[in-house]
Amino acid sequence: MSKRHPIIAVTGSSGAGTTTTGQIFSRMFASEGLNAAMVSGDSFHRYNREQMARLAAKGQFGERNHFALAANHIDKLEALFYDYGHTGNGRYRQYVHDEDRKLVAAGHKPGTFTPWGPLPADTDLLFYEGLHGGVVSETCNIAQYVDLLIGVVPIVNLEWIQKIHRDTHKRGYSQDAVVETIINRMDDYVHDIVPQFSHTHINFQRIPLVDTSNPFVVRDVPTEDESMLVIRFRDPSEVEFPYLLQVISGSSLSRHDTLVIPGTKMPLAMDLIVRPMVQRLMARKPFA
Repeated sequence: MSKRHPIIAVTGSSGAGTTTTGQIFSRMFASEGLNAAMVSGDSFHRYNREQMARLAAKGQFGERNHFALAANHIDKLEALFYDYGHTGNGRYRQYVHDEDRKLVAAGHKPGTFTPWGPLPADTDLLFYEGLHGGVVSETCNIAQYVDLLIGVVPIVNLEWIQKIHRDTHKRGYSQDAVVETIINRMDDYVHDIVPQFSHTHINFQRIPLVDTSNPFVVRDVPTEDESMLVIRFRDPSEVEFPYLLQVISGSSLSRHDTLVIPGTKMPLAMDLIVRPMVQRLMARKPFA
């Protein structure tokens, strides 16, 4: 059976900025009139919040360590990508965040999952945002089903700063607890998260222009205008670099496959780069 339905995945670790990237895609889909099945990687975690806390108390997986493939339903994620690519259907669920007012109002407890069920009917494409959209391991190959795979990859010190700031300011954790989580996750980060960025079609890597040499004492996240963005393309032959250099002020090429732009230009660059790719995907879809 041939693949007929497009899948786009944004992958990156906790605190990397994949959620913000997902919001950019949501606006893009709306402006293109596309009805996307939106899937969050959080919904494929194997354990809910209370179960993870109990495992952490026993020293298993580390506190909130969802990086590990073993702590996720990777088989179900791979099945979803396969099924959607071939049929336009598949099964998923949702993770209930504290801020998910609609799900909470419907009676779902924060930190838990909704029941497994079918994706919405008659969607144009599937969009995934999470930790494992490009996994290739000895037992699974999720990346093979993704038509457009995008990595969001701040340099690691910036990633840690963003995570510490988010988890202490928005999620109520102590800095010591967040740092311990970072340490406990390191092995899984190296073996399960980082290798995915070799399978991506495009990587967006944010680099700060201020001192982040000790991320554990930095109090503020470097702003977009204190950053540059390095964009690496797997196949540069498909990219109109002269056009991008002309319309994105302050941009330059550092290598034949790498565009460097000011950090404030990420939404513009993502739109200019990704929108034509989405349009080509939809044009190739049967009966589009």
